[in-house]
Amino acid sequence: MKQHFDIVVVGAGPAGLTAAQAAAREGATVALLDDNPRAGGQIWRQGPGHPPQAPLHGLLAALKTQNNVTLFPSTRVIAPLGPRGLLLESAEQGGVSVSYDRLILATGARERLLPFAGWTLPGVTGAGALQALIKGGMPVRGERIVIAGSGPLLVAALATARAAGAQVVAVVEQASALEVARFGVSLLGEPAKLRQAVAMTRGFAGVRYWTGSIVRQAHGDGRVERVTIRRGQRELTLDCERIACGYGLVPNITLAQALGCAISEAGEIVVDGEQRTSVEGVLAAGESTGVGGAELAGVEGEIAGLSASGALASRSALHVQRARWRRFGKRVEAAFALQAAARTLPDDATLLCRCEDVSIGEVRAYPDWREAKLHTRCGMGACQGRICGAAAGLYFGWQAAAPRPPFSPAEIGTLMAASAEQQPAE
Repeated sequence: MKQHFDIVVVGAGPAGLTAAQAAAREGATVALLDDNPRAGGQIWRQGPGHPPQAPLHGLLAALKTQNNVTLFPSTRVIAPLGPRGLLLESAEQGGVSVSYDRLILATGARERLLPFAGWTLPGVTGAGALQALIKGGMPVRGERIVIAGSGPLLVAALATARAAGAQVVAVVEQASALEVARFGVSLLGEPAKLRQAVAMTRGFAGVRYWTGSIVRQAHGDGRVERVTIRRGQRELTLDCERIACGYGLVPNITLAQALGCAISEAGEIVVDGEQRTSVEGVLAAGESTGVGGAELAGVEGEIAGLSASGALASRSALHVQRARWRRFGKRVEAAFALQAAARTLPDDATLLCRCEDVSIGEVRAYPDWREAKLHTRCGMGACQGRICGAAAGLYFGWQAAAPRPPFSPAEIGTLMAASAEQQPAE
């Protein structure tokens, strides 16, 4: 089944939702797709007991009134298809081919997970993954949880876990106390962010919040039972049933790379003032162009939607807002930059690639990502290097190779139908 749209938006988080709404207001036919069953992205994730709140509720309500928007939930991009097309696989429709005049990439970002001894034990997750699991219905009431890593996501995970009845034993932040304090003071200039921080931390007196600290090892027989934490020059061990660890975010750029979009040294999609990439007809917005939060993603999404639909209205006010939130994003980046302790390579026995059971000792001798993959199968498992690739880039400075389709596992029927469509007519 093949469908054509004026604009296809990949990703239904803050950037994708606002982009789709802005483009639809201008009369464009829009396809909005996401690999999750519900819109909202990671930051506005819905689930049992977690219905959509403002502003997600308002965006979804507005989209429902626009009959020129087609939603594709639980839909993955399998591969580019021709010069302006995509092969999709939907849980509802199976294989779907779409073509477009313009494409908006709002693919967001994923957590950066850094290996440590015992990180493959059941009970170890990402900090954002913990939020997703709880919102998806996983019970954690009464569980002792250690939340570790870096950045504001740790506080968000703390709030979600506490609301679900978990006992948060400690929050372990790798940034220094001075940098965290400076960032806290900077929130005085952003009242909305300050209110958000106060709301998330209200009532959390007594929770240990340790700065300048990192997780060194998870212990347990069959699952997590304890965790060893390094605080400065000393180590201590805490009992826990779960560890949620995330060291910031990594932009999702797989599709952008496959399309030939320029990527910055920081691993972000390069865009101009109208959110246009280096590829004609392709725009990008949100965390894939640089991590900056939901507010920045929403503003960039609106600019991208208006630009893609050819709107003539001035966007100067949006540009001012974008500059403001980009400055905020830079403050977050500076405050929670990874320190030397977090960048220290774990011992050789620690697994780097969990999918293929490849240790750090097995890959450290190779000069680049390609050679490591050829000799060890590192990055060739289920996640296709999305987890170990980011860690290897941090530890060894390796640049990941451009992805090759299919980007996700796909049914044979989907691939065969796409192949038939591209065959020349007899």
